[in-house]
Amino acid sequence: MNKEEILISDIKEKFDTLGVARSLAISDDDRILDFLLKDSKYSQEYKERFFKEHSLALVFKKDDFLNFLDLKLLNSSYTSFSNKIGLGTKAKRFIKNDENVVLNFPFKDGVLKGGQSKDDEKSNEIFFNNVLAKSDIDALFSPKVLTNFELLGEGDIKEVLKNNPSLLIKGNNLIALHTLKEYFRHQSEQNKVKLIYIDPPYNTGNDDFNYNDKFKHSTWLCFMKNRLEIARELLRDDGVIFVQCDDNEQAYLKVLMDEIFGRENFVCNLIPLMNPRGRQESAYPIAKSHEYILCYSKKEDAATFFNFGITKNEEISDEIRLLSLRKSGNASLRKDRPNMFYPIFYNTKTNLIYTKQTNDEFEIAIYPIKTNGDEGRWRWQKSNVENNIDLLVCKKNSKDEYDIYVKDYIIKDGQTRGEKTKTFVIDKNIINDKAKEHLEQLFNNKECFSYPKSEYLLQRILEISTNENDLVLDFFAGSGTTMAVAHKMKRRCITIEQMDYIQTITKERIKKVIDGEQGGISKAVSWSGGGNVVYCELAPLNAYFVEKIQNSRNEAELESIIASMSEKAFIDYRVDIKKALEDKEFSALSLEDKKATLIDCLDRNMDYIPYADINDSEYKISDEAKKLNKIFYNKGE
Repeated sequence: MNKEEILISDIKEKFDTLGVARSLAISDDDRILDFLLKDSKYSQEYKERFFKEHSLALVFKKDDFLNFLDLKLLNSSYTSFSNKIGLGTKAKRFIKNDENVVLNFPFKDGVLKGGQSKDDEKSNEIFFNNVLAKSDIDALFSPKVLTNFELLGEGDIKEVLKNNPSLLIKGNNLIALHTLKEYFRHQSEQNKVKLIYIDPPYNTGNDDFNYNDKFKHSTWLCFMKNRLEIARELLRDDGVIFVQCDDNEQAYLKVLMDEIFGRENFVCNLIPLMNPRGRQESAYPIAKSHEYILCYSKKEDAATFFNFGITKNEEISDEIRLLSLRKSGNASLRKDRPNMFYPIFYNTKTNLIYTKQTNDEFEIAIYPIKTNGDEGRWRWQKSNVENNIDLLVCKKNSKDEYDIYVKDYIIKDGQTRGEKTKTFVIDKNIINDKAKEHLEQLFNNKECFSYPKSEYLLQRILEISTNENDLVLDFFAGSGTTMAVAHKMKRRCITIEQMDYIQTITKERIKKVIDGEQGGISKAVSWSGGGNVVYCELAPLNAYFVEKIQNSRNEAELESIIASMSEKAFIDYRVDIKKALEDKEFSALSLEDKKATLIDCLDRNMDYIPYADINDSEYKISDEAKKLNKIFYNKGE
């Protein structure tokens, strides 16, 4: 082991990972400095390499130390990038300390709420800086009070809420996702989210996402990063996510999702043909006819839990294609995933495969050894092999060595499971025009939503990734297609929408589904109605203060409101309200101008009442809403 490897091991032993050491160094934490200068037995070596003397003091050469951690070597020789692929700076510093390709963009470390609630409302969007506004972000992400509960369908809302129902939530999706984090805290793994499907704004310049013109591209990336990070936390370990987009952001979204979900967890990029004629009205010389749906699993082996696909009416060949269970390509060595290196046992007489040794004389142990002799790893965890042992076949490979294979196409238990869904999806039922026709029929031929998704497209996605009673999450609900399809296919669904049309379109559509409407996939899945969904809203906080300010009648009332605002309201973190209110110019304003100024001080992105304040009498939360919140958060009635 050379000196560099010794130092790397020393740092890992102290801080568990290089990532931890890197974070401490970036923040100039005393713990890393104490370790390098006095606590480590290699302190003299560290001092010579990463510190310089200046005016009788030692100056930390932070960049040199970070380069050392990133590259695991000390010079800038031609081998500098031999052990990594990643986006980096001219100084050969990697943007992130792992082996993923990652994006860097303005405000990447910030939080963008996205506060728009009306189609014609264009927000002066606020980026919450993680350092300057940490307390604001902590408050922003705390669980919120839910209000305006309504049961769509039959039953008692309290009893329904106790049994992990489908939820339709009105409110900012980032804040709602963090509220769901608390909701899931006491849920079993099986009751958590199996599938996330989202159809976010495409950032075309023509859609409703129009927050920050100067940083429109990075604004969109920050917006998506904030939401994808918390969404991943809500997924089950065998969960998957599908994100629909078009050419505007597909490439950047792919790299962003590589960073958040892991490049090794990329499953596929579906390409649905959404408009066979192409967009003829487009100014571009080539008419776009397709979109993209990026799919990732939460864990690498979760993709093996996919169903085989859409059942075909016609017979498919019973010929079986075999795929090696050994992992190939990136991250395919034992050291990459040690828990996925284990023996699989094969009995050469009975042809049985199993994971526990029996010491039978005809038994052989098969390990995932690569063709060059390196120790590899399997694509599946041991538990998944045990659960799908009937899908495995043992055969000799080209080197006359035994290997384990997985059946790719299969007829199981006498039933045709169907051919796997292909990445290029061509189906006349999924095109945009069909979806729009369906929605117009639901609402008496009234055009009420510009680009609804087809129920048939969602049916395909749910068929390959979920089973009955699994939980589906869509936090860009739009017209409610995901919930409509999930309900018809007997899946549970949580859907979030902050736009006001949730009342007139999304909720009304779900009511029609419960009543048994026969459009979309209804006939294909024999849907006749039934079931229920709980509708609720995040209780707005600043809207409460806006109303109080507007209704104040004199200076005394306004001063009382100001005192309450300073303690409880979400103030735009860029505003020093105390300093602003002490300004002589403010005191000279008329009552109406003071009201307008105070409203401008508020963060107008519709923040919400923290659950911790549910008993504050000033907010006037009803006793019934308090009971329902307790049930929602599993805190009793």
